[in-house]
Amino acid sequence: MKLYIYDHCPFCVRARMIFGLRGVAVEEVILQNDDEETPIKMIGAKQVPILQKDDGSFMGESLDIVRYIDEMAGKGRLKEEVRPQVQAWLAKVGTYANKLVQPRDVLADLPEFAEQGAVDYFTAKKEQIIGNFAENMAKTPEYLPRLADDFAELEGLVVSADALGGELGMEDIWVFPILRNLTIVRGLEMPSKVAAYVAEMSRLSGVPLQTGRAV
Repeated sequence: MKLYIYDHCPFCVRARMIFGLRGVAVEEVILQNDDEETPIKMIGAKQVPILQKDDGSFMGESLDIVRYIDEMAGKGRLKEEVRPQVQAWLAKVGTYANKLVQPRDVLADLPEFAEQGAVDYFTAKKEQIIGNFAENMAKTPEYLPRLADDFAELEGLVVSADALGGELGMEDIWVFPILRNLTIVRGLEMPSKVAAYVAEMSRLSGVPLQTGRAV
């Protein structure tokens, strides 16, 4: 099987996680961010992740891929329940996390931005949503204290380092990608239980953190 992804994409991190967590082999293929033709040929839309199954057929939608591989692996099923407190945390952090992460994505030597056309494409698309990248970078000192408060709240929701809710579940599939991508922010500090969870989930899933590329 092949999994077509961007490294920066949190939806792709979801799909990447399940292969590592369930020990299923997959070849990861990173597309250039401005490559519209390839994904449209596969699933009729410019989006990733895309799973190419062994029979040559394609599947989009990250959570569909997660559930498909989870069932195929035959090693138990992820817990579906997501606590309301976790849902609320995701909604709150989701209002500003991209303002920290996306301006840094094009500065961090990620493979999907190897060509300037891909950088320009991404920048134009995302600035329409979050505003000017440089202005958001300049506001980092405003965002970090807010994130510190939200990390302190999340600290109380971490049941164990190897599973946010105490057993592997959709909470991990939703939360870890956000935390992993935030590690691209230089100077980011996480409280001890959150940091331990991020490190252990990275190890279990095989999805490396962005700490070494932090900007």
